[in-house]
Amino acid sequence: MTSIITESGDETIGRILSAYDIGRKLKQLRLRKKIALVDLGKHTGLSASMLSQLENGKLVPTLATLARISMVFDVGLEHFFGERRGKKIFAVVRAGERIRFTDRADSPTPSYFFECLAFAAQGKGLQAYLAEFPLRAEDEVQEHVHEGAELVFILEGTVGIRFEGEEHTFHTGDSVYFDSSEPHTYRGMTEAPSRAIVVTTPPRL
Repeated sequence: MTSIITESGDETIGRILSAYDIGRKLKQLRLRKKIALVDLGKHTGLSASMLSQLENGKLVPTLATLARISMVFDVGLEHFFGERRGKKIFAVVRAGERIRFTDRADSPTPSYFFECLAFAAQGKGLQAYLAEFPLRAEDEVQEHVHEGAELVFILEGTVGIRFEGEEHTFHTGDSVYFDSSEPHTYRGMTEAPSRAIVVTTPPRL
């Protein structure tokens, strides 16, 4: 099932960046140094109008713009991307905001499609995806590998997962947890695409 995208890519990026509250941090720096917008504009080569829009969150700054401002205030770029308002993470992704990707952009017969379920959250300790597996033969899917662990919960249909040279079959309601540093494959085994929630975690230290 293809998701309906209700916002443009630029709008999504702007919404994600707004979580860092860059405009507020910029204004705090300027007021702390007691610099007027006009004077900051002279130092950075940016107009006072543009700086005002940045402070009010009406414009999304480019990295070049932030780098120029950072030099004036003698801070690193991490000043703008570090602390996120001191709040615990609570990141919402609405159904219409997700974008559908393929496992390999250049493949005419992708092994699976996926949508990121928590792309709005920064510094998270896991990744979660909604995956769709079209009907594929064993020789049509490609092995892949990544560090960490993986949990797959089948929402509907039947999915074949090959692990350590053996294919295992999973049906609606089944789940499997495995070491994803071992080469593995997925494939749909029903005419209608199968769907699953896939959660991956970083490697243990």
